Amino acid sequence: MRLWLAAVGRSRGGPTRDLFDEYVGRLGWPFTLKEVEVKKRLSSDELKRQEAELLLAAIPAGAIVVALDERGKALPSESFAAKIGDWRDRGAGDLAFLIGGADGHGDAVRARADFLLAFGPMTWPHMLVRGMLAEQLYRAQQILAGHPYHRS
Repeated sequence: MRLWLAAVGRSRGGPTRDLFDEYVGRLGWPFTLKEVEVKKRLSSDELKRQEAELLLAAIPAGAIVVALDERGKALPSESFAAKIGDWRDRGAGDLAFLIGGADGHGDAVRARADFLLAFGPMTWPHMLVRGMLAEQLYRAQQILAGHPYHRS
């Protein structure tokens, strides 16, 4: 199974990028980051629409799509791992995670998503969310492998 992250915004160096790189480097699954940006000043609705187009164009056709969204479902790490394991066991070739811009996801992303995932009710900086997601993917990998990294 190949993992994809399509995210609005360009990552610069620094602690949040280091955190992301640390956990992506530990993953056994192939991982691809695709960053997208709309450079024009647009209304919120138009910006979300264009960002949604770019995000969806950045991932493989047929991928399982997980949109990180404040209206999504917050899962314990074990449940997140089980969901990934289920997709893997059902033969998913590509699992794509989408992180929207400051105004959230456009309707097209929510319509295409197979699952909406929230990292709780708080708002997190988008670059930090990348590192949090990478760590949870690594944790899921370790849970599925029966490794003691995750102690519950």
